[in-house]
Amino acid sequence: QVQLVESGGGLVHPGGSLRLSCATSGLASNVYYIGWFRQAPGKEREGVSFISSTDGTTVYADSVKGRFTISRDDTKNTVYLQMNSLKPEDTAVYYCAADLDSPPQYGSTWLRVLMGQSRPPYRYLEVWGQGTLVTVSS
Repeated sequence: QVQLVESGGGLVHPGGSLRLSCATSGLASNVYYIGWFRQAPGKEREGVSFISSTDGTTVYADSVKGRFTISRDDTKNTVYLQMNSLKPEDTAVYYCAADLDSPPQYGSTWLRVLMGQSRPPYRYLEVWGQGTLVTVSS
């Protein structure tokens, strides 16, 4: 059974940085797509960034482009989200999620489909972490 466990959230001042981690366990295939969503109080869940295991392609929401970087370390079975220049509007619970069943895809198109799933039933995203809270405040 695949599990995702997020960590790294916390309180940070505007302009600061945090690195979130999504530790995976139980992955049976080397084809997967993992990414981050966030949900602020009273707002819809928003796709933030995704990365593909097939060719390393990454995609970002416009709201975080140039400030956030997603990466993966296969030796540690972990996906990271480096968040720089944080703003109060980045405050949210951050979730990692994975598509483990789709066939190999290359390029950004499939990642953007996954990132666009902001409402249930989150088709194709079989596994979710429990979330980690990021608060950006002075």
